[in-house]
Amino acid sequence: MNQQQYVKPHLFEALLLMLSIIAIISYSIIQLESVPHIPILLAITLLIFYGVIKKIPYKKMEQSMTRAVTSSIGAIYIFLLIGVLISSWLIGGTIPTLLYIGLSFVSASFFYAIAFIITSIIGTAIGSSLTTVATVGVAMLGVASSIDASLVITAGAIVSGAFFGDKMSPLSDTTNLAASVVGIDLFTHIRNMMYTTIPAFMIALIGYALLSPSVDTIDTALIATYQETLRATNLIHWYSVLPLVVLIFCTALKVPSLATLAISAISGIVLSYFHSTIPLNELFAILYNGYSMETGVAAIDSLLSRGGMNSMLFTIILIVLSLSMGGLLFALGIIQTLLEALQRQLKSVGSVITGAAFTAIGINLTIGEQYLSILLTGEAFKGKFKQHKLHPKNLARTIEDAGTVINPLVPWSVCGLFIASTLNVSVLEYLPFAFFCLLSPVMTILFGWLNITITKQAQ
Repeated sequence: MNQQQYVKPHLFEALLLMLSIIAIISYSIIQLESVPHIPILLAITLLIFYGVIKKIPYKKMEQSMTRAVTSSIGAIYIFLLIGVLISSWLIGGTIPTLLYIGLSFVSASFFYAIAFIITSIIGTAIGSSLTTVATVGVAMLGVASSIDASLVITAGAIVSGAFFGDKMSPLSDTTNLAASVVGIDLFTHIRNMMYTTIPAFMIALIGYALLSPSVDTIDTALIATYQETLRATNLIHWYSVLPLVVLIFCTALKVPSLATLAISAISGIVLSYFHSTIPLNELFAILYNGYSMETGVAAIDSLLSRGGMNSMLFTIILIVLSLSMGGLLFALGIIQTLLEALQRQLKSVGSVITGAAFTAIGINLTIGEQYLSILLTGEAFKGKFKQHKLHPKNLARTIEDAGTVINPLVPWSVCGLFIASTLNVSVLEYLPFAFFCLLSPVMTILFGWLNITITKQAQ
């Protein structure tokens, strides 16, 4: 976000405005249970009012918002294409087949580790942590009950796996958002995240394996019911995994994100005609509105009824509003003033990465919104990372490691509230066992101080 600064506020003014914005958004989301859009719009109004008091022409503030939104147009196209991709993967059988395969690996031995792996696979395949929790997660909790395993540890494993997928999937809106905010290619971002993500994943996996109960038998009735329901949809076929193979292949060849998503979506649409014939007008409706399935099993219906361009509008509107607010924060000099106050503490690479990580964590704790933790931290620290000649992909990795995966650990956050109500396990109960989510920010800060896998900006 290359913004012109029109005023230099006093530190007290900048702090007061930022705390007011945090209070408005926090109160609205936590107490009023509002979606973040309306409080962000109120915050934008407050900032415009401050700008008017400072005698900044409204046209200049409007231009600042417009420039900020324009910088996200690439991400908006990607989000729309992701909606299409999810629909195509549903009608092509890719998502149902991956779920079926995942459920086949459930066993009592190393149960927590298996729950972690399965939710990681499904989360990566569908790119939605909350959908993974609400579907596969609910199934895993049912299995845990049947073998008398700890529901709290199981919930921790489910959350860890789901947010591993949310963090690493090219279909995830947070992953795309982090890449677009700092201006790097989606798959460059995903490859760079592996350096901190894989160690965190392996440590978490070992932890779940050690904690897993020693049980020789398992009641597979619930799993069998889910698999039978999936088979009855006529969407389970060996060839249905080909769109995922295509996605991985294009990623390996470093094909641009938009082209990769389009090719994989087309392959899913083509495969759908191998097991059903969808009229063109109905196909277009599915690609826009999403796919819908009624099997009689709520968990399966929830997984198979999603996707479409329309499903991305909530996120796209939030991005437009958040970036508009970010544009105003920069144009009014609020972010710059606050960052200048931290100059003495941010002199080394390690301190800069730590500062970005704690900013993302702090926004999650105060506002409870993961999108804002990514957007605001990314915009605020772009200049600082550039000053230290750090490649933008370091910033993208940091805000994902400390932004995306922290949100489910905050009891009053959007994700925390959803997960607690869905799994019927409180955030504070599963928090100590969400190993991957706890380890991710630790790894990114540690790697920053040790200068491990830190890429410098090319001259």
